[in-house]
Amino acid sequence: MSDNGAVTSQRTVAVLGSTGSIGTQALDVISRNPDRFRVVALSAGSNLELLAEQAVAFEVDLVAVARATHEQVAEAIGAYAARAGRPAYRPQVVVGDDAAVAAAGCGADVVLNGITGSIGLRPTLAALAEGSTLALANKESLIVGGPLVKAAARPDQIVPVDSEHSAIAQSLRGGRAAEVRRLVVTASGGPFRGRSRESLRDVTPADALAHPNFSMGRVITTNSATLVNKGLEVIEAHLLFDIPFDRIDVVVHPQQMIHSMVEFVDGSTIAQAGPPRMLVPIALGLSWPDRLADVDVPVDWTQAQSWDFEPLDDEAFPAVRLARQVGEAGGTYPAVYNAANEVAVDAFHDGQLGFVEIVDTVARVVEAHGTAGTDGIESATLSVEDVMRADAWARDEARKVLALQTGRMTATPLADTEGAWR
Repeated sequence: MSDNGAVTSQRTVAVLGSTGSIGTQALDVISRNPDRFRVVALSAGSNLELLAEQAVAFEVDLVAVARATHEQVAEAIGAYAARAGRPAYRPQVVVGDDAAVAAAGCGADVVLNGITGSIGLRPTLAALAEGSTLALANKESLIVGGPLVKAAARPDQIVPVDSEHSAIAQSLRGGRAAEVRRLVVTASGGPFRGRSRESLRDVTPADALAHPNFSMGRVITTNSATLVNKGLEVIEAHLLFDIPFDRIDVVVHPQQMIHSMVEFVDGSTIAQAGPPRMLVPIALGLSWPDRLADVDVPVDWTQAQSWDFEPLDDEAFPAVRLARQVGEAGGTYPAVYNAANEVAVDAFHDGQLGFVEIVDTVARVVEAHGTAGTDGIESATLSVEDVMRADAWARDEARKVLALQTGRMTATPLADTEGAWR
């Protein structure tokens, strides 16, 4: 920007996970600010119909698809381009497991990583290596590859897109790092707030997907119900802002109007408030440190309203406590936590596992990671291969735990164990 605040250039953007919730909202923000952004690359998993529509609408240079052939992608784009009156449009097409890596490394000014899961790690590293600003919605890539990602990033190269971490980043503008006493991460409490552990045993997949505020994918919505998502966010906050775990609190705020807070040493707290939507964090990820005009509707302070805050129930929802232990252990433990959870969530939705057993399964896999002698990787020497091996091991171990349970061989309930990972 110039000294008078005027924008001097248009930013090029690559959107990874363009057909998902984050990606579609990002493209909506970009479409309303064509003078600020130009989309040059899109990546998606397999939704060719929507991806083709996006590619033609933004006339992107590169389209990357993980699960399709080159011919299928070209045919989908060609058909939509013809219907849209742009028959000559033909982007570069990349397919396969490394397609998102190619999009991330295209050299865009901003790479928005909206991929879900640990598969986002290589694209995250590719964007950082290329020097792009990384607008990070794929928290898993930072969590599983923490030391790798931090070592690859220059100062201020990563802009958080999670609403909680965006809120913290915004609030931190109000003070110096040395003045921060603690971070306060807010949680909706999910659809089961206030319920006991015992009452959660009959929860169905449909119940778990009924999030009170957000519409998200299956894994993220289930993680919000178990509070695994909040555990991941605690680890993410530690890595992003270099705050020790004992200075990161989680508080339940059902309305989710305050997205998170920063408490300073003088006793003041700065909170970022706004509607429980993702538009502002996404827009800031694209435009940081600038703000775009009229991204969302602000809070109507003329209307009477009440906002509640409650302590987190660690007994009913032990995922955050477990995440703190995993984060403190470092190395490949966070990758194991994340991978085991993804397997357990799928098993829950497939009817193989009860709701409370999701986190119990994760805890057993984490504990086995220590006793099996597979946890010897130090954070300082961690490699991508180490992370991927730990991820694969954890998925295999989680399936073994599930096999015991579905075979009616009862494992010890988490609440009755005395291990370090309770």
